[in-house]
Amino acid sequence: MKRNKKQLQKIPVNQILLGDCIEILDSLPAESIDVVFADPPYNLQLSGDLHRPNNSRVDGVDAQWDRFDSFTEYDRFTLAWLTAAKRVLKPNGTLWVIGSYHNIYRVGATLQDLSYWILNDIIWVKTNPMPNFRGKRFTNAHETLLWCAKTKDARYTFNYEAMKALNEDLQMRSDWVMPLCTGHERLKNEKGEKAHPTQKPESMLHRVILAASNPGDVILDPFFGTGTTGAVAKRLGRNYIGIEREAEYADIAEKRIAKVRAEADTSLLETPSKRKQPRIPFGWLVERGLLSVGDILISQCRRYTAKVRADGSVISADHRGSIHQVGAAVQGAPGCNGWTYWCLDVEGKAKPIDILRQQLRAGLH
Repeated sequence: MKRNKKQLQKIPVNQILLGDCIEILDSLPAESIDVVFADPPYNLQLSGDLHRPNNSRVDGVDAQWDRFDSFTEYDRFTLAWLTAAKRVLKPNGTLWVIGSYHNIYRVGATLQDLSYWILNDIIWVKTNPMPNFRGKRFTNAHETLLWCAKTKDARYTFNYEAMKALNEDLQMRSDWVMPLCTGHERLKNEKGEKAHPTQKPESMLHRVILAASNPGDVILDPFFGTGTTGAVAKRLGRNYIGIEREAEYADIAEKRIAKVRAEADTSLLETPSKRKQPRIPFGWLVERGLLSVGDILISQCRRYTAKVRADGSVISADHRGSIHQVGAAVQGAPGCNGWTYWCLDVEGKAKPIDILRQQLRAGLH
């Protein structure tokens, strides 16, 4: 559904709002946000400095915003911001939250207490994790993302075809192998130090936003940091709202996002759903000359053949019917997608007839 300009004017899109995330969330219109992506404090409970074997200090997370006096205090904070986030989510909106073993189980319990519906837990497998310098535990090489619908019955957005295309035409799995944010992507302050200790890679936000939203949607990040969510949202033709209480981070984020070029051609940002594409009967391929009467189709395994009939049905040695019926019959299977099962022999290679269907669909646009 396209959002009109009047709707956008009611919420502060493409802005960074400075202040407490719960207070600002409570000030936004109810049911106005399509997706919330949250990277909250992890409550790492660090005590003392950590050093490498060469005695250099590890640049960990020791900021005040990550410190809580107790689990009870952290749970109270988590309950408050998740409650506020649920109020602003649209009925079919979704929420993503990332965490580590320090906090994600407590966050997950609160999500379920609030009747969010967990769709997936996704494991971010880090290709370049920080080693365990003390050698007393396994190297912590992953974090967890929880993807949740607002309710069990929500008709949430999931761009399945986009995820499959992104993964070389294989279903996207729930283990995402990505490096930590390093190199040129890692933002630095004036001293040459990390601008933010927990900056997430843009590749992760690219996948999240592409999977769960459409161009023009509003993505809200209540812990905006240095603006990764906003930068990727802008690049992908989405609107963003960032909430950040640290003025230093907000300033860095604003400058970063200003440099991002938004893609004007929104057709490049969408992967059409196959379910929404025009239905193409097999007979149209015969009517329009893409196949001829008598053409021989072969199965993918080359074990079976069928001839094309003038009425758009096919006939094998023992069966006659649609491409789907005959495909199922020759295999002794309950069903068959004839478009991908039957092929043409093109210079010794089996090419699925679905290629012809796609050519015909392209001509309809």
